[in-house]
Amino acid sequence: MRIISGKYKGRKIAGYDISGTRPTQERVKESLFAMIQNEISEATVLDLFAGSGNLGIEALSNGAKFCYFVDSNAKCCEAITKNLKDIPNDTYQIEKKDYEQALSLLIQQNFTFDIIFLDPPYSLSCFPNILTILNDSPLLKEGAIVICEYEKEQFQEEYSHLELEKEKKYGYKKIKIYRKKEKK
Repeated sequence: MRIISGKYKGRKIAGYDISGTRPTQERVKESLFAMIQNEISEATVLDLFAGSGNLGIEALSNGAKFCYFVDSNAKCCEAITKNLKDIPNDTYQIEKKDYEQALSLLIQQNFTFDIIFLDPPYSLSCFPNILTILNDSPLLKEGAIVICEYEKEQFQEEYSHLELEKEKKYGYKKIKIYRKKEKK
């Protein structure tokens, strides 16, 4: 597995084989980043369920200014640290926490994000909970996007502050992109 574009293009990514992780396939990642390319420059990114850090590092490679990596698996956090070698350490932070702890901490610390990647283990049914938290909290900047990669999860289609902008299917993998509604 490698970074496919940007200034870190070609960088090998370790940790894609850690038990319980399911890395985003290169063709899916390429299509996803083509869909969001205009959102990345200078973005503040949250890679929740980061695994190897593949999506967050791809965002940094393409001009994101900061990425907050979260994973509850110590081996994943070690792999992320290894994968970020030689990337300026003022452009990222790594937290070993479960998603609820991380979101609570980020809310308390007044973090806000332009892009959030949600790629949890398929066995963890958490999208409704996370999207409700994101909808009801100040974590998303106005116009921010939330990218959900999933297999069979059921979603609430409408939220008061999030609207479904795009859906795409790649075999058994699916992606939904929500955008925080701008205030009128």
